[in-house]
Amino acid sequence: MHLAYPAVLAALLFCTGLYGVLARRNAILVLMSVELMLNAVNLNLVAFDVWLRDALHGGQALTLFTIAIAAAEIGIGLAIVLMVYRNRGTSDVDRLRDTAEGHEPAPNDQTAPNNQSEVTA
Repeated sequence: MHLAYPAVLAALLFCTGLYGVLARRNAILVLMSVELMLNAVNLNLVAFDVWLRDALHGGQALTLFTIAIAAAEIGIGLAIVLMVYRNRGTSDVDRLRDTAEGHEPAPNDQTAPNNQSEVTA
């Protein structure tokens, strides 16, 4: 098998993931795009390992390490996204950046003063 086939497929996967990271606003879709980019890197590592006929299979070992790191990254990333969604009510990346900088209040902000008047009987 030629090296060009997996290299082109990996490049397409990586470009698709890069587009997802740059164009998506939902944090979960951004995490999925990062995973797609990591899978493209894994495909390149295995393809070059097979092409170079490495006796120690360093590319495959590094791929296993990358898969373990990606699993930890998605677990921590999803936990952060869920906590932010619970606190802010949105997982929109642009809106979260704006609220962190103080441009607009959170959509479910309950810090408004209590305007209820007490009725004395």
